[in-house]
Amino acid sequence: MAIIYSKRLRGWRFGLFNLCMGLGHAVVIFNAGAYIAMLPRVAGGLGIPPSFATWTQTDYMIGLALAFPVGGWLSRRIGEYRPFVAAFVVFALASVICAYATSLYVYLAGRILLGFSGGLTLPLGQSMIIKEYPDKRKSLGIGVWSLFTLTPFTFGPPIGGWIADNLGWRWLFVFNIPIALAIAGIVGALLYQRGYKSIQRRFDTVGFVLLVVIMGGFQTLLNQGNDWDWFNSIYITTLTAVIVITLMGWIVWELSIKHPFLDLTLFAHRNFTIGALIMFTGFLCFQGLLSLLIVQLQLSLGYSSWLAGLVFLPMAIFAKPISGVFHEIVKRFDARLLAFFNLLGFAATYFWLSRFDVSDAYDQLFWPKLLEGVCLGSFFVPLTALLLHGLPPERQWRAVELASLMRIAAGAIGIAAQGIIFYRRAPFHMTRFAEEHTIFDPIYDQSLAILVEAGFTESLAFAKFAKLAARDSAIRAVNDAYWIAGCIFVGMAILVWFAYPTRQPAKRTPEQSLRRRAQELLAEEP
Repeated sequence: MAIIYSKRLRGWRFGLFNLCMGLGHAVVIFNAGAYIAMLPRVAGGLGIPPSFATWTQTDYMIGLALAFPVGGWLSRRIGEYRPFVAAFVVFALASVICAYATSLYVYLAGRILLGFSGGLTLPLGQSMIIKEYPDKRKSLGIGVWSLFTLTPFTFGPPIGGWIADNLGWRWLFVFNIPIALAIAGIVGALLYQRGYKSIQRRFDTVGFVLLVVIMGGFQTLLNQGNDWDWFNSIYITTLTAVIVITLMGWIVWELSIKHPFLDLTLFAHRNFTIGALIMFTGFLCFQGLLSLLIVQLQLSLGYSSWLAGLVFLPMAIFAKPISGVFHEIVKRFDARLLAFFNLLGFAATYFWLSRFDVSDAYDQLFWPKLLEGVCLGSFFVPLTALLLHGLPPERQWRAVELASLMRIAAGAIGIAAQGIIFYRRAPFHMTRFAEEHTIFDPIYDQSLAILVEAGFTESLAFAKFAKLAARDSAIRAVNDAYWIAGCIFVGMAILVWFAYPTRQPAKRTPEQSLRRRAQELLAEEP
């Protein structure tokens, strides 16, 4: 083991270190948020259907989720800066693969590697920046880190859309390469030979491998279920059986060893179970609807990637300021009450969005997206307080690791799940439209007559009418997804009252406050 060097960075080295840590944090989260607006462009560039392109986002997030607990284990076993530097080197290599791959499966492998290496840096980076600040200013280090949590995610879609429209979607990965290598080189040089205190704990390789099979298999099931007609396919049926058997074996294994990859006994605590479940389901709906709307604005309404991403810019206005305020508010109020009003706010937002139609489209989206930004900023903090309540300090970090893995995985599951809802509901609405608009319907004749008067031939007028019908069906399917999400959030608002009250003590020691703030920020990582 290396000698432990306690001397911290000073002067310009300290400033450069903070810049690298913030930039590294931002680039990993940006690759999740910005990529959403690029999905239709990626599908066109790789010559694949849009539904296939979503695999490249969902599998990125699965890699991100799996890496979170691994990063925590590495920091305890071999310190932070060495795996942090190695992770950014791998991040750059994965970006090269994504920038130049022409095959879907090579590109998909690059995205998974990109997500896993990026996910390692999140817990490692936070631990590094806290350690580099003196005791009296550690809260300032947490504040610096917090600036780069929600901001890249909310600003990501419009910036990613601009890159896709003006430079090409592959430039996202081209930009990653020098940034990742610069961060790795500078941080490695600044902290060269920095020591660490090793905690000898065996890595649960079996538990990790089984979880990879479960999460990878389940995400594949969601991604490909529609394409293979679900359980009418032997492939899907076999895959489901493998997932179920592996899941049962994994649960037995994790509960039977001393140091499991994930501490499943945390689910014996009511508050953790309720808080983690609500966070999982809420982020599943939010992330899935975010991706669904951005993609359908481009495919169905003809928005450019830039304009589709710009729709989500109103969320950035309040998301981060509200989050900062709630870190203080949660100390004075029962987290159940705060979570209740937040979940009702999300429900109101999604019921509002479920009434979306084409006329004045941007105006209809701006105000509910503004409210959604307020809800996003106040979503994580009370739920983190809820799920950590009653847990001893030595188990709280394990709780954050498990909850973070569940939440990030929920984002991937949500994208696939909302796609399933859309591809089920759009044909339904198209069928209803065809049943209502027949040759015996006067509105049908009037619509065709208007199109003919506008200069279309009869055959082109019919094609245009069919295209308008498809657009209407797509909008109605998106509205259905929002309505379902609104109902789910109402249910979660009721569920939160089954948890124990979480009024926090008026005073905490500085160390306790710092630890709780760090845990809350890790739980906010998109």
